[in-house]
Amino acid sequence: MVQKRIGFIGTGVMGTSIIKNIMKNDRKVSVYNRTKSKTDELIANGAEWQSSPKSIVEVSDIIFTMVGFPEDVEAIYFGENGIFSESLEGKIVVDLTTSTPILAEKISLKAKELGGAALDAPVSGGDLGAKNGTLTIMAGGESNIYDQVLPIFQMIGKTFTLHGPAGKGQHTKMANQIMIAGTMTGMTEMLVYANEAGLDLEKVIHTLSGGSAANWSLSNYSPRILNKDYSPGFFVKHFIKDLRIALEGAAQMGIELPATKTATKLYENLANKGFENDGTQALIKLWWPEGVPTGNKD
Repeated sequence: MVQKRIGFIGTGVMGTSIIKNIMKNDRKVSVYNRTKSKTDELIANGAEWQSSPKSIVEVSDIIFTMVGFPEDVEAIYFGENGIFSESLEGKIVVDLTTSTPILAEKISLKAKELGGAALDAPVSGGDLGAKNGTLTIMAGGESNIYDQVLPIFQMIGKTFTLHGPAGKGQHTKMANQIMIAGTMTGMTEMLVYANEAGLDLEKVIHTLSGGSAANWSLSNYSPRILNKDYSPGFFVKHFIKDLRIALEGAAQMGIELPATKTATKLYENLANKGFENDGTQALIKLWWPEGVPTGNKD
């Protein structure tokens, strides 16, 4: 059976790791990124550069996109030399970006008009999940299209589910981000409280990780905080974007999410202090501006 040709647009922190995992499975990947230098490592390892999203479509059967913001998604698909400036006859586009359900539906309709199909498939798991091939993938689209892409999802993730038609993947990702907002604020306030109470933070983390307070944020981000590592597994600015999308969706559905509103305001305050390009664990800097426990700056 002839293998599907794969194209990938967006070679940021997570996109690069995803592409590497696809290539580890002996699959050729064509790549495009707005800043070409960010593809240098991939090209050195066998990826093929293309000069535009349109060019990616020309040489690919399945095209993945993973960029920062909904406006970037819009530009890549609908802009000049974008994906939709080329025939999609028999081709599939898969947007891994966390974007809006409405835009996912718009992309799906246009893909069908051009003879192709689309999935919205945002992911969770951060930089480590992308690197280790253990992402959680939340898909929206038609089941027969999902089945065609599933073998590639299996190369990059460990949990993958089709949640319904176009847009449902993005709605599921919003549910995910609402949950993470709660665990991130809880972990941050826990560390602030435990430190002020004079507790050994490493012991506290170990203890809580073994009980009902255990969660992904605690296990993965609290050790980074203690190591003063605020590198972006997931950017503060992108998390703010996600939470705003979730709140917009909630408003459209007529529901209130007060905890998510509070988390959004906290992260907006963090960004306003100049930390928008830090990882989300930098929320602690609202209490520890230097990124280390108060009174313990060694």
